[in-house]
Amino acid sequence: MTPADLMRAMFEAAIASAQPALCVPPHLPRPDEVSGRLVVIGAGKASAAMARAVEDHWPGKLTGLVVTRYGYAVPCERIEIVQAAHPVPDAAGLAAARRMLALAESLTADDVVLCLISGGGSALLPLPLPGLTLEDKQAVNRALLASGASIGEMNTVRRHLSAIKGGRLAAACHPARVITLLLSDVPGDAPRDIASGPTVGDASTCADALAIVRRYGIALPAQVRQVLESGADESVKPGDPRLAHTETHIVAAPQQALQAAAKVAAAHGYAPHILSDAIEGEARDVGKVLAALALQVAERGEPFQAPCALLSGGETTVTLRGQGRGGRNVECLLSFAIATRGHPRIHALMGDTDGVDGMEEIAGAIAGPDTLARAFAAGIPPRQRLDDNDGHGFFGALGDSVITGPTLTNVNDFRVVLIHP
Repeated sequence: MTPADLMRAMFEAAIASAQPALCVPPHLPRPDEVSGRLVVIGAGKASAAMARAVEDHWPGKLTGLVVTRYGYAVPCERIEIVQAAHPVPDAAGLAAARRMLALAESLTADDVVLCLISGGGSALLPLPLPGLTLEDKQAVNRALLASGASIGEMNTVRRHLSAIKGGRLAAACHPARVITLLLSDVPGDAPRDIASGPTVGDASTCADALAIVRRYGIALPAQVRQVLESGADESVKPGDPRLAHTETHIVAAPQQALQAAAKVAAAHGYAPHILSDAIEGEARDVGKVLAALALQVAERGEPFQAPCALLSGGETTVTLRGQGRGGRNVECLLSFAIATRGHPRIHALMGDTDGVDGMEEIAGAIAGPDTLARAFAAGIPPRQRLDDNDGHGFFGALGDSVITGPTLTNVNDFRVVLIHP
């Protein structure tokens, strides 16, 4: 098996470990716990596949509404699946959010809500606070995505502009019991940051959101700034009595995906080392750090001995400065390739487990010892492409993109560095 084939097998094992059909059924309530209706709601790139897993394993009646990204729908018979835009929200997402909130407000104390949430839900449930518009939400999303803010910081801002996030969806479900099943795509697996926490209490404030806006110099529409400065529409706080009958379970997370990949590495003679499941920071800077570690292993035998596989996850960020096609994983990988300088014993794959890196329907890419040489021979300057935020253009031109199509799950970034003896 070539290094590229082995890394692809590890990536596929990571994705397979977080499939909803595998991780959702063990967390379903027992039928005897539901005296009224079981109503399924949810949002995210994996939410339709999660809904199908519920249908396949729930013996009784159920109804519901779930919104997922275009192309990520899975056929369901009892749960309605709506598709909308990600990462910049659209009118379809707005309409679905309105319907979901109305459905929540119709529930009784005998009903049980099963809320299925995965990464991408922030954009897929774009219900603005009174006084704001969808266009306001779109402008803020674009500005946040280009700012270099972390996912936690971005979601702090989003929670304070939403009529459905930051615990508001769970509050609307009161007095029904709410069971939330989460596929984590955020460093640290904090429920408040997964899809901006529509069913969990939020301790952050409008003042916190404004501080983030100032920190990154984000230009806000006037009405958005007014809402944040007024502090009149705070999110639902932990301990709110409307959250008394809620419970939250993380059913899949980045760590288990890395552990699944580690088993594949070990089976092929590479000692696996999971560095972290929660690495954040500028993608190109993370690439440099991983490159320095890989070179230390290859040249010094420290802190690990080759052959080995260095695994990591999390969510890096890209501060857009160029005009390229973007992608945080390919930006990290291109920076890594430049820093390792074609070392003969170092290979790497970096990609997003949802199959979409940035705005492209491309999961990520592979780099090896010959990456830079082939690029120079083809007249593709690596440093210039990195400066232009054009990782997808760079690896696509070399035929080294990793394309999975919709994976129907989302446990964030996946990175593996293979080092030969």
